[in-house]
Formats: sequence, C-alpha cells, structure tokens
Amino acid sequence: MADVIPPALRASPFADMRGHHVAVRTPDLETVKRWYIEKLDFRLVAEWGYGDQKLAYIAPPADDHFWIEILGGGEPPPQDVRPYADLGDSLAYSGYHHFCLTVDNVDLTVEKLRQRGVEIVAEPFVVEAIGRRLAFFADPFGNLIELAQLIT
Repeated sequence: MADVIPPALRASPFADMRGHHVAVRTPDLETVKRWYIEKLDFRLVAEWGYGDQKLAYIAPPADDHFWIEILGGGEPPPQDVRPYADLGDSLAYSGYHHFCLTVDNVDLTVEKLRQRGVEIVAEPFVVEAIGRRLAFFADPFGNLIELAQLIT
C-alpha cells in the first residue's frame, strides 16, 4: 500500500528538496488566473513580467506550501493536445499529464465544482493500490487536475 513510505534519506545531499509549485503554460494569463480564482477560490500571491510574458503565482484557498505558476502571454508554439475528455486516452501521451490536489471528500468537491460550471473529466473512482478515491477535471485550456482523497 502507498501509505508505507520508505524512510527519509536524511543523509542525501538533496535532503533539503521540497515541492513548491507546478507551472502551467497558457496563451492567456488573465483567463486562467481568473478561472482558478473564481472557480477554485485560489489566491493571487504574486504577478510579474518576463519579456513578452506575464507570470503569476496562485495558491489554493488554505495552502501556503503548494502554488501554481501561470506562464502566460507571448506566443507559445502549438503542442499536441491531450484528449482530456477521456482520461484513458490521455494516458497515451508522454510528458506532463496533471497535478494533484488532496481533498477531504472527492464526491463533495466534485459536486461543488459542478455547481461552479467546472467540467469533470473523470468521475470519482477508487484505486485500492494507493488507498485513494480520485477524480479529474480540466482548466479552460485542458490542463488536467486530479483530486485525491485518502480512504481507510
């Protein structure tokens, strides 16, 4: 089971590594920023420019340790778009796939997302091997987001 985690490697020269953020590239910073703030109640942490791009850090409503960096503007080249409407088909693509947010109750969170007009890509399901109930949804540009609930 995934809850049995190997001991921390405190002697590793990389023992100070911690997760901080994931970056999402989009042609339109304002659309994505507004979506996360209005649909998910994320908070704007910082915003700055870099060349012809605008960037922003946003944070979940009550988590100060994991942020999303939005890379917006400029003219990003087109890329293969995963068919996010079907989670199974999306797994055929290599590279970045999704990021995960933990929640207390996946079903309740999915219902609240629906009430805010968020498209659910994969209805809640259980993965016994990791002891989690999961669901997936997508932002306006098709970036997948996983919800995970610990089940006992």
